[in-house]
Amino acid sequence: MTPDSRIFVAGHNGMVGSALVRSLRRGGFDHLILKSKAELDLTRQEEVERFYAQEKPEFVFIAAAKVGGLMANKTYRADFITTNLQIQANLIHGAHQAGVSKLLFMASSCIYPRECPQPMNEGHLWSGYLEPTNSPYAVAKLAGIEMCRAYHDQHGARFFSVIPCNLYGQNDNYHPENSHVMAALISKVHRARTEQQPSVLFWGTGTPRRELLYVDDLADASVWLMQHYEQPDPVNIGYGTDHSIRELIETVCDVLGYTGRIEFDASKPDGVMRKLIDSSRMQALGWKPATTLREGIVKSYADYLQRVATPS
Repeated sequence: MTPDSRIFVAGHNGMVGSALVRSLRRGGFDHLILKSKAELDLTRQEEVERFYAQEKPEFVFIAAAKVGGLMANKTYRADFITTNLQIQANLIHGAHQAGVSKLLFMASSCIYPRECPQPMNEGHLWSGYLEPTNSPYAVAKLAGIEMCRAYHDQHGARFFSVIPCNLYGQNDNYHPENSHVMAALISKVHRARTEQQPSVLFWGTGTPRRELLYVDDLADASVWLMQHYEQPDPVNIGYGTDHSIRELIETVCDVLGYTGRIEFDASKPDGVMRKLIDSSRMQALGWKPATTLREGIVKSYADYLQRVATPS
């Protein structure tokens, strides 16, 4: 991949896709092909094939996906599996037909079994039952990984996948029902501070542990892999350590300047107790994250204030 390469970032308006665009531009890659949903419907095979024929991208990053939080995954199960399978099949098969030089598919750590040993390494894939609440989404992501491997095995395509841990950062989704861990914490603590609430209540016990990676670190790792990695095997990309939900909340409160009480409703579910991925394969390639948890929260909150809330 050179500065003159034609690079397509599918899903460039999302959190991961926009981070990939920032990383590529920092690296001097200026020939980016970016299409909004209105310009290109990735679920329509004919549109995707026509796009490949007209634009002729040499490198493809697949960050486009239908994503959502716990409630959305439980409610729209058919939409999550069907839409994601359509997007992946059209982009991966279309890339093969168009002779794309290299393709990176963005998966998710939710594809690991619910009762997976910790930390979770790439060899644990397919070794147990998935978390039922988001299994349609996870099955679709597993299919994307298998497609990349299958096109490599049958056609010699340089297609591969990455598996990030929980992400947060610029351009995150702060929807009250569809947001993920860090976005939900930031929005809730911000509201408690601006409304001068004496306490803020969270579901569960605060003991589950979560690994969080700032999205620009994932993007930098993905761009590096596109330039240097030549295997079909998926690669975990994580921060390397995890924190309890209580520790995450305390750090968010400290960064946002909220001094009220932190309370927990233990009658509500905790969810999976731990999700830590083993990033030793990625680390062995010479990569490690650059953004600390506190630095990432500071950057995320600045983005939240600019895009979502009004500073108090």
